[in-house]
Amino acid sequence: MGNVLKNERGLTLIELLAVIVILAVVAAIAIPAIGNIIDNSRYKALKADAINVLHAAQFYFMEHPTADQWQIVQVEQLVAEGYLDSAGKILDADRPGQTANVQFINGVYYLNAHAIYYSKEKYINFDNATIEHIAEDIRKGSRGYGGRCIGRDCAGSS
Repeated sequence: MGNVLKNERGLTLIELLAVIVILAVVAAIAIPAIGNIIDNSRYKALKADAINVLHAAQFYFMEHPTADQWQIVQVEQLVAEGYLDSAGKILDADRPGQTANVQFINGVYYLNAHAIYYSKEKYINFDNATIEHIAEDIRKGSRGYGGRCIGRDCAGSS
């Protein structure tokens, strides 16, 4: 009887099916989790791009001082004049009627850029967003669909 068990090689069909089912369950759990990680990373990257744009605008306004309490610079101009190597996805907001810009009002820098997609159906609106608004946003990019608003003028934003 001991010889019969030693001569068995390979997997039976049932064992093979069991392995396939286990792999399918692992994949069903892992794939959405990886998708969430990717969305969260893209969300954080877009927020980092926004902070970089605000820092570049600070340098721009330091080198172009005026007596005005209100100034504005287009993000595209910051790139063109070398204050930014790249604005990342922030320039994706540059569509007709939606030009990404930074306003300097009474010593505070505000970013305005709308409908910047970081995933297929998910986007951010920066609506008079300061560095503090962006840094305080602890939401995850993988939650929900549609738009997120970050900034001073976000009425009832989610």
